[in-house]
Amino acid sequence: MREQIQALLDETKAALDGADTPQALEALHARYLGKKGPLSALLRGLGQLDAAERPEAGKRINAARAEIESAFAKREARVKQAARLIALSGETIDVTEPREDYQLGAYHPITIILDELVELFTGMGYEVVEGPEVEYDLYNFELLNQPKHHPARDAQDTFYIEDNIVLRSHTSPVQARAMLSRKPPIRIISAGRCYRADEADATHSPVFHQMEGLYIDKGVGMSDLKGTLETFAKRIYGSDVEVRFRPSFFPFTEPSAEVDLTCPACGGKTGCRVCKGSGWVEVLGCGMVNPKVLELCGIDSAVYSGFAFGMGLERLAMQRFGIPDLRWLFEGDARLLGAGRNGARADGIEGRRGL
Repeated sequence: MREQIQALLDETKAALDGADTPQALEALHARYLGKKGPLSALLRGLGQLDAAERPEAGKRINAARAEIESAFAKREARVKQAARLIALSGETIDVTEPREDYQLGAYHPITIILDELVELFTGMGYEVVEGPEVEYDLYNFELLNQPKHHPARDAQDTFYIEDNIVLRSHTSPVQARAMLSRKPPIRIISAGRCYRADEADATHSPVFHQMEGLYIDKGVGMSDLKGTLETFAKRIYGSDVEVRFRPSFFPFTEPSAEVDLTCPACGGKTGCRVCKGSGWVEVLGCGMVNPKVLELCGIDSAVYSGFAFGMGLERLAMQRFGIPDLRWLFEGDARLLGAGRNGARADGIEGRRGL
């Protein structure tokens, strides 16, 4: 049996020397170490030996199996290494070969404005809250002092899903939800998509983005609102910008105002197409929260007061980056997205509609 084992070892090692693929190794493994292989046959033949010879023969067979398995492992490592070298030789990259410049991604202008506003207002103590885009009429209108058949509803051009369910026409429903679920002091901002049945043109879109702000506490006055919005304007447009409040009307604030800033394009000095020669551009609406809205939301208007403001993010982005047509913000043009990089303006984009 000793001669048989040595012959098997020599045969196996010779076969391994000629195996140069994983498939060939797998076939040899099944041939020599499988259940029907020669080693298994030798183990089955131990019963034919004398009892005194069996332990020594079994030891030799097991030692031969260990030696063969070690030889397989070494050969397998060499075959894998050779295959890897062949694969790498076919996948080499010439790092000195000239390549076309690749374009870096950029944040969307609306995202840039939104991130700056969130950083600004959270630094002033405001909390970011969110609300649903599919909203109940109760929150979108009624709790904001716009009961059914109120004439102010006509200006909203609302998308109705059902009689009492709408696509929110502004982000103000988040304010109503906050006042119902929290106790003063309340200081929140909320941003997101809004929907109105407007025709798409250079200044309107049926889908747009707003940011709302709400501050309610004891002793909140118009001076607090003015200081907050002046801080906002100087952060977004620079320290030289001037702020102008014009009386206006909103059902959910009283008194109400619209806020104009000196034109970011001409500085308010010469007049231009951006400000239509006036030197001012409108950026947002605001006012003191109507006492009736406070009462509708369960807040005692004799104790608490507050202010609210809302701004269109598209309008802010257009003014910041010199974008003359709101529709550009929704077209995915890479040239426009690149205009937001490093604070560049989009005035120089050529080949666009209307230029």
